[in-house]
This record gives sequence, structure tokens and C-alpha cells, in this order.
Amino acid sequence: MTDSGSPSPSGARLPSRDEAWELLCSWVKSDSLRKHALAVEAAMRHLALLRGGDPELWGLAGLLHDLDWEKYPTPEDHPYRGAEELRRRGYPAELIHAVLAHAEYTGTPRESDMDRALFAVDELTGLITAATLVRPDRSLHNLEPASVLKKMKDKRFAAGVDREVIRQGAAELGLELSELIAQVIAGMRKAAAELGLDGK
Repeated sequence: MTDSGSPSPSGARLPSRDEAWELLCSWVKSDSLRKHALAVEAAMRHLALLRGGDPELWGLAGLLHDLDWEKYPTPEDHPYRGAEELRRRGYPAELIHAVLAHAEYTGTPRESDMDRALFAVDELTGLITAATLVRPDRSLHNLEPASVLKKMKDKRFAAGVDREVIRQGAAELGLELSELIAQVIAGMRKAAAELGLDGK
């Protein structure tokens, strides 16, 4: 992770990760929502490396996608208020587009691989987190995709997670569901300690 801003593909300056984290923490006080942001960031950085994307750009999209959720959790406001703040601060247009596109109801088309990845991993990180927390060791390092698939079939488990979005996200990325789950677990493992999912 870099500490200094760098140009995005569109030429706009990409704020540093430290700046983005400071912004997130100024809007989001909930520990669980901050951890969700970190999980999505980790998954997005990993997918960027696998798919030829910019890990910094993809990572910040993941970190900030729910910036306004705590303050403005309604479909009338989320993710529009967050997008407005990111636009005001000069974040790249492609990052803002991905934030808007991750919520199906905005009608914002998913045009780029980053758009599709953010849509795909948002719900999935929640399911993976829940599946890890019910393990005796509470460790991502020992979690297998098959365990997550099994939990996914149990509609009562983590009932708030939209399974159809996860399936659709995998399809849009051209991945088998088990492969997407494996990739997201691998990404989240890199942030396991921050997420409190390292079994310690």
C-alpha cells in the first residue's frame, strides 16, 4: 500500500490509502462496518492483481464503497451521498462509478472489471466473515471454499447476505462460484489480523 497519491487510469490523482482511511473513519464509527470495508478492500486488491487491475484504485473503491452507509442507509441516499463526497474530494471518476454500480438499484451499469468485482465481493465478504466466526478457531487461514459453499446453501445462516447477488457477481466476472470464493478468501487472508479473523 502506498502512502502518496498516484495518478489513476483516467489521469485524476488517486488519494493515498492513509487519506482514504482517514475519510472512512470520519464518516464510519462502527467497528463492524470498518471491518467490512477492510475485507472488501483486501478482496479487491487481490482480484486486481489477478485480473490486471490497479490494486491501489481497486482497493480504495473497496474501502470506500459504503462510506455513507452508517449516516445514510436508505436507497434514497446510499451510495449517492458517498459518491458526492468522493467527487467533491477529487476522487477518480472510475472509482466513483464503481461505488455507484455496486448497488443494483442505482441503475448504474457495471462497465469495468473493477465495477463487476466490487459488486461480486461486497456480499461475499460478509458470508465469508460469518462462516469464519462460527469456526472453532475463528481463522480465515483454515477456511476452505467448500465450507462457505455449504453455508451459502443454508438460507438461515447469515440470512441478510444476498446469495443471488453473489451468484450473479461470479457470473459477471466469468468465474465459477467456488473459484470466486477461493479468490476472496485468499484476499481476505492478507488482512486477517485487521479483521480479527486470524484465530488469535
